[in-house]
Amino acid sequence: MIRFNKHYFGLAVIILLVEVLIALYVHDDFIRPYLGDVLVVMLIYCFIKAFLRLPVLTVAVFVLVFSFTIEFLQYLNVVEMLGLEKSRVARIVIGTSFSWLDLIMYAVGVGAIVIIEKYWFRKPLRISPG
Repeated sequence: MIRFNKHYFGLAVIILLVEVLIALYVHDDFIRPYLGDVLVVMLIYCFIKAFLRLPVLTVAVFVLVFSFTIEFLQYLNVVEMLGLEKSRVARIVIGTSFSWLDLIMYAVGVGAIVIIEKYWFRKPLRISPG
């Protein structure tokens, strides 16, 4: 189950670099808020697949649930509840503002992952290892 996959790791590094470039240099109303959310679920997916040999749907569903959980924690103002409102890292990693559109973008990102894996990489879409 544990193994290193250099291809997924390379994709994770590339997506991370794109995300950093977007955060530093793009200040618009589309790429940063929407494409950034699509890419972040792809980043998490690729990072997990870089180290764990798990089926596509297992990881995709986990990433979606994880992303939704973080977004709902933003709705609950968890950063403030934990007393971390002065922590820049906590505010960036956890986030501070809930958005229904973010949930849609996470779903779009996971949907893109499933489509890419199934039709481009021709991987089977199983839920559990088999």
